[in-house]
Amino acid sequence: MFIVHSTFPVPAEKAAEVIEIYKNRSRLVDKNPGFIRFLLLKTEKNKGEITVHMEWETKEDYLKWVRSTEFKDIHELEKKYPDKELAAIIPTVKQFLVVAE
Repeated sequence: MFIVHSTFPVPAEKAAEVIEIYKNRSRLVDKNPGFIRFLLLKTEKNKGEITVHMEWETKEDYLKWVRSTEFKDIHELEKKYPDKELAAIIPTVKQFLVVAE
């Protein structure tokens, strides 16, 4: 299994807005081969730190998604978000290969 975390800081007062955006996400990724699960995580200590957690069967499945037209379209829409502060946030991405369960 392959796991990807995209962690991004948002102003604490805008965290609820970002969470709502993700609750209403397009779900295009869900239809991709090898996709297992999406979770949106919020730390308890830092209310403005949010992580997108995605699980994939393989790294190759994830890379196919990243190279897809749908992925590019979704990320272009993010750049056009009306709140320029939120649109300018660049996440920290970490990738993990599951080595034991």
